[in-house]
Amino acid sequence: MSKKFAFIDGEKDNFPLMKMCGWLNVSKSGYYEWRDRPLSMTAERRERLKLMIKAVFDANHGAYGYRRVHAVLARSGERVSDELVRQLMRELDLQPCQPKPWRPTTTDGDEQHRIPDLVRRDFTADAPGTKLVGDITYIATGEGWLYLATAIDCYSKMVVGWSMADHYKVPLIASALDMAANNVDLSDGCIFHSDRGSNYTSYEFAKKLESLDMRQSVGRTGVCWDNAMAESFFGALKNEWINHVRFATRADARRAIVQYIEGFYNRKRLHSGLGYRTPLEVHGEYLNLQLAA
Repeated sequence: MSKKFAFIDGEKDNFPLMKMCGWLNVSKSGYYEWRDRPLSMTAERRERLKLMIKAVFDANHGAYGYRRVHAVLARSGERVSDELVRQLMRELDLQPCQPKPWRPTTTDGDEQHRIPDLVRRDFTADAPGTKLVGDITYIATGEGWLYLATAIDCYSKMVVGWSMADHYKVPLIASALDMAANNVDLSDGCIFHSDRGSNYTSYEFAKKLESLDMRQSVGRTGVCWDNAMAESFFGALKNEWINHVRFATRADARRAIVQYIEGFYNRKRLHSGLGYRTPLEVHGEYLNLQLAA
């Protein structure tokens, strides 16, 4: 009976009340009694949770699925199952944006410059500054392409280095590495892993890595999974942040990207691979453990 009354309540602006009651074989007085009845404790809690879920979803730019929303609620002390969060998100029609698969095309910068794959799809590390991954992507603006190079720490998943320019030459990726070296203590022989793009496999970039005492690693040509961690970040950036916006200038795009990396991704975005913690949290916890030791 309550489902019939709920249907009537949802359609009362579209059809006459008396007609709907007749169609469903219920009384008008029964509908008013149902409508004015106080919510049960369970119903009240569901409505309260819906408000909280909507607030979390909106605060994270529609990027969180039910697992991450559940993690945020759990961190705030709210005891609720992830299945209930999923049900309520469906009722609210909250659908997180999902990145589309991306398949890059890469070519060696120098056929004779052979570089091994030291990572082999293991994007984990025992400490910060021991293994980094990097890649380049491009963002359309009214002034032309803006290129973004990144360096991501495999331990914390934090973007520790980034650089943007109107070109994708070696100075762009070298600048991202310099920022990474300033933000994280790189261990001797720290691995830097990338795809086999011509700039990453050039002698100029090899010399840059040598100057930082880093070991070079690359995946196979055209095999996106070999640099999946770096590409996953770009998928999140574009899907969660910039694919919904048209940038008039490179400066506009640059501001949006910095806001995503430094204001959201590193500091606020919960990662399932980090136990639904943020990269900055994980990095800070490691440093605190080292100080306490």
